[in-house]
Amino acid sequence: MPELPEVEVTRLGLAARLTGEKVDQVTTRVPALRYPLPTDLSRTLAKRILGDIRRRGKYLLFDFGAGHLLIHLGMSGSLRLVARHEPPLKHDHFDIGFGPQVLRMHDPRRFGAALWLEGDPDRHPLLARLGAEPLSRQFSPRTLGAVLAGKALAIKPAIMDAGIVVGVGNIYASESLHRAGIDPRLPAGGLSPARLARLVPAIKTTLRAAIRAGGSTVRDYVRADGGAGDFQQRHRVYGRAAEPCRQCGTPIRLLRQGNRATYFCPRCQR
Repeated sequence: MPELPEVEVTRLGLAARLTGEKVDQVTTRVPALRYPLPTDLSRTLAKRILGDIRRRGKYLLFDFGAGHLLIHLGMSGSLRLVARHEPPLKHDHFDIGFGPQVLRMHDPRRFGAALWLEGDPDRHPLLARLGAEPLSRQFSPRTLGAVLAGKALAIKPAIMDAGIVVGVGNIYASESLHRAGIDPRLPAGGLSPARLARLVPAIKTTLRAAIRAGGSTVRDYVRADGGAGDFQQRHRVYGRAAEPCRQCGTPIRLLRQGNRATYFCPRCQR
């Protein structure tokens, strides 16, 4: 599933090429992804100029002035910019044309979403209950500690909870906890101030490094230009069960937490 770095890399790539461009065509090939596609999207977007693209968690918000097009990539989705004449593939579900280039949504599993929002998008039910943005100044050891207080949930699934902090999916939760030297099984509410002071910077550093590397291409994810991310080559623990820890040489262990794979070093993470 695309996580925050992959969504942010997508945003940056699209914003650089589409901001200020005018929509001249919309083509939909399916009636619905996770939710029904807006039936009048072609009329709604006709001749509108894209003002900006921002990200909230793993959601992208395309600002067209009169409203926002909200897009979520789901488990296997990607947004690519292609030439208008390039024929669609089997799982290319809708296009938004901007002159000679087309923004194309590809989603084999059809768990993604595209919704038209009017008014304040941050009040929409999909966004209103989201937690802190991990790359913001508001995300600090103190604020994270306050949200985690009293929670018996293990720290790894806790930082994957979008109601606590957004965008830290399975890959980057494992990577951040290794960077911080924290056992993923520790109760979230019992983390000491010292551990919190390591964890928050570790999350920020890990996410920023992944964004610089273009994200992680583990299965389906591609950037807006169709290229793959490179951060998977730098994973400290994720996907490296039984391989030596890059820090101490101890074999990386794999366990299951909430039906998700967790990778950690039993020596470095206490």
